[in-house]
Amino acid sequence: MKQAVLVVDVQPCFNPPDWLISRSQRLANSFPSIATVERHDEEKVPFFKQLGWKPASDDESLVKTDHMVVKHGYRPTDEVIKLFQEWAVDRVLVCGVQADTCVLAAGFMLFDSGLQPTIVADAVVGSELDRSGRLGVNLWKHHFGHVVEKHTDLF
Repeated sequence: MKQAVLVVDVQPCFNPPDWLISRSQRLANSFPSIATVERHDEEKVPFFKQLGWKPASDDESLVKTDHMVVKHGYRPTDEVIKLFQEWAVDRVLVCGVQADTCVLAAGFMLFDSGLQPTIVADAVVGSELDRSGRLGVNLWKHHFGHVVEKHTDLF
């Protein structure tokens, strides 16, 4: 099975913990990898108008990956799916910020594209609703079934 990694929004404006950055980097160093970075553009996604907050407009990923893709909103862009398909990936290991929102949105997009999304449970954090990320992991397990509990199990 050919695997790749999707690092979701591990960027300064979300203040990820150091352990998340290092675990995500270890995954990205071990497999073909893509990082998404959420940037604010009110014309594309009205975060401030609807939610009263906005991501930064100039953040970069804190994890070095083979490709970085800018997104506006919760889900990755079609470019992410195209890259995984070009790489002939079967399973996508997903880590990152907001397991219950942006990471979950990536899972739906990967699943709907015929890929096997697999969350790495100890390499995610959740939103303010559940910073532990367990809500997102449980939702992921319910919707997609594939969970790796410890990133070290992949090596």
